[in-house]
Amino acid sequence: MIRTNIRHHPSSNHTKPSDLESIFCRSELARDGVRSDANLSTDKSHRGQARSYRMTFKTGRQLVSSALLMLCALTTHAVVAAEPPFPRPEQSAIASPHPQATAAGREIMVAGGNAFDAAVAISATLAVVEPYGSGLGGGGFFLLRQSGQPASYVFLDAREKAPLKATYDLYRRNGKVQPALSLNGPLAAAIPGLPAALVELAERYGKLPLSISMAPAIRVAYQGFAVDRIYQQRATARLSALRDDPESARLFLRNGEVPALEEIIKQPELAATLNRLADRGRDGFYNGLTAQSMVHEVRVAGGIWSPEDLDQYQIATRTPLRHPLDGQRELISAPPPSAGGVALAQSLTMLQQLPWRESDKVQRAHYVLEVLRRAYRDRGLLGDPDFVANPLSHLLNREYLAQLAGSISPEQATPSKSLPPAPPWREGEHTTHFAVLDNDGNAVAATLSVNLPFGSAFTVPGTGVVLNDEMDDFAADPHGSNAYGLAGSQANSIAAGKRPLSSMSPSFIESPEEFAAFGTPGGSRIPSMVLLSMLQYLDGQPVASWPAVARYHHQYLPDVVEHEPDAFTPDEMSQLQARGYQFKEVPKGYGNQQVLFWNKSGKKVEAASDPRGLGESQSFNPRLR
Repeated sequence: MIRTNIRHHPSSNHTKPSDLESIFCRSELARDGVRSDANLSTDKSHRGQARSYRMTFKTGRQLVSSALLMLCALTTHAVVAAEPPFPRPEQSAIASPHPQATAAGREIMVAGGNAFDAAVAISATLAVVEPYGSGLGGGGFFLLRQSGQPASYVFLDAREKAPLKATYDLYRRNGKVQPALSLNGPLAAAIPGLPAALVELAERYGKLPLSISMAPAIRVAYQGFAVDRIYQQRATARLSALRDDPESARLFLRNGEVPALEEIIKQPELAATLNRLADRGRDGFYNGLTAQSMVHEVRVAGGIWSPEDLDQYQIATRTPLRHPLDGQRELISAPPPSAGGVALAQSLTMLQQLPWRESDKVQRAHYVLEVLRRAYRDRGLLGDPDFVANPLSHLLNREYLAQLAGSISPEQATPSKSLPPAPPWREGEHTTHFAVLDNDGNAVAATLSVNLPFGSAFTVPGTGVVLNDEMDDFAADPHGSNAYGLAGSQANSIAAGKRPLSSMSPSFIESPEEFAAFGTPGGSRIPSMVLLSMLQYLDGQPVASWPAVARYHHQYLPDVVEHEPDAFTPDEMSQLQARGYQFKEVPKGYGNQQVLFWNKSGKKVEAASDPRGLGESQSFNPRLR
């Protein structure tokens, strides 16, 4: 008996002959080694075949007539292929920081895309509607789950890289580091990685071509989006820098001021740049007109980019950090050049040896603050693995972590200066994060960044691309500190082609029964935010509470507890102060966590967005419009 996987067109219960012909060509020709635009080869040698789809389809039509006759004869005898021998969710889910990004991801999944295609659509749309948090001029980390038995995991490192002409003393003038040079203007910009990541996601993991997955973002860039309160807050924070750049002021301000609520921001130049990327793939950004414009304008404005910087940029496909936890659970998180995954693994392992679950709120906060203090102390030892030997086997050794946990007094705070020294590090905090899960169990957790709000505040004229200021994430002065008071480290010093250290921590926790995804923007506070959210999950709290939990943070140095206004009552704070903690209140609203949960036994899927932001989470069946 012949088996077929041909299924009805998603928009109709009755497949028309033209639909059946299209489906047949896409499935059968792809099986024979000929790819249509909806089935791009995973081999890099086949990149660009989406553009030759018409020729491929024409060749396929010669086979269609006889094939359709056979299909008609077999229709009543077709046997539905057996369900795969691994769990699958009954719904798909998206949690993103902006409703239009969530809508873009859903649109692509309804069109037949998988979680990786949706990740392209969401990332590209966030580049339009959140120019302060991410964009084509920035980079990010993508943690992928590929369904199967067992599931497999991939980490796409699309972190920006220092230009080839960057040197150790790039920002030193007259013997002193000038901090403003690594914050504003094109000299602060590293080579972007996000466009390369979108191409890789589409060509190696997705089902749809970039021209389809990026269509929602291109549409929003042309039509515009409405200014919201988050946009106003971020633009206000960088108002002076935006005013200093004529192109940024033209696009993102109105008469030199922050736009009013509901003002429409249109970006036709960015739409054209997105369209070139969608049409030509990698060459549409890293070569050709876009690349030429970026190099020219950066150099005219005082930067050091070269054509070779863009042409040679490659994402790095890395093995995710995987660390066993209690209860048959496993942490899957970001490896270096992220320091966040290591901090999470260390913190969770130390907490497993402490009675945090049975403790009251004050005692639990004490344990959390002390494990964070020790985990952050170690992060200064980490850097770009292409340049630095990261001592992960030591930092994640259970005996070492048991020693750290054993050094925690149950009653008193440990002064940071009493711990053996290890150099801390630096990073900006205005990033963005989303998570997506499809019906097959594929998933993506992605954290994207341009560093400070609106990055370097330098928009390349004619392209709409806002460049990052990720060079500030390097230790420009290994003996000094950056705008966030974080000291430098030799492992994270500037070098040509090097990736700066990051705290971005897209993460999964998976067991045979459950799957959960976590992540947030927030710079150096990212690991502490993700940890608090994970503890909500491990404590069996509702999914909506994971991103909503009140936040507090300790990063070893400075030796102070940062906290939201409602994190502690006056009595709780008084008790913690008596233990030796010093407090610094920060405005409520930092971070913007997006989470997913899949109960495999019941196939139940839930998603939740941080109530501090404007994000939107949805669970849905993409096969039902």
